[in-house]
Amino acid sequence: MLSKQEIREEIWELLTERKLGRFPFPLRNRIPNFKGSEKAAQFVTTMSEYRKAHVIKVNPDAPQLPIRAQILRDRKTLLVPTPRLRAGFIIVKPEWVPEGEERKAASLSHIKSYGKEIPLSEMPQIDLIIVGSVALHRDGRRIGKGEGYADREYAIIRELGNPPVPVIGTVHSTQLTNKDIPIDPYDLSVDWIATETELIKTNTPYEKPKGIKWELVKEKEFEEMPVLRDIWNLTKG
Repeated sequence: MLSKQEIREEIWELLTERKLGRFPFPLRNRIPNFKGSEKAAQFVTTMSEYRKAHVIKVNPDAPQLPIRAQILRDRKTLLVPTPRLRAGFIIVKPEWVPEGEERKAASLSHIKSYGKEIPLSEMPQIDLIIVGSVALHRDGRRIGKGEGYADREYAIIRELGNPPVPVIGTVHSTQLTNKDIPIDPYDLSVDWIATETELIKTNTPYEKPKGIKWELVKEKEFEEMPVLRDIWNLTKG
């Protein structure tokens, strides 16, 4: 069995060799931006899970910019984690965004001008989550860039009492792997995959995190992610 890092390296290399990536470069060591991300976003908007959702959490990476912008065009509320979760989450309500400025408002460089950071006590209930990935298996297993933020963010909302919600991964079809991805108890699986060519229901058998596994959180992580201590105080204090 290949390690997660070996699969990451393989996918980054494939995207680079086939010139399927987009700025920012290099693709390695990040959630890679890919040609066709707009088409993947269009597939997401056809889903009943998307149409019914009022609040959608999306990662801040470049390949998910098209879907973040579309969420605002569709008059839904966007929730985006701050880099490394240092300040928790940014909320952008559609009424805060002038018509025609949705893409700018959804970009990482301008999002704070349109949205605001909110304390965990003001977190709305999330209806749908869209994640970026380095690699996805058709059975829902996922590999991110290796820092565990998508897994941790899902665990955080569950710890705060959010019910389980569908998770959609948007990737280039080249990022689909048939390799046997190792899976840990805290790993986030996806229910749907949207690529530039198709929408895939994974019927994943892998359970998602039900909350934070506090026994695995190190003191250094409390320092690097103050949001963790806030959650501890809210839920355990």
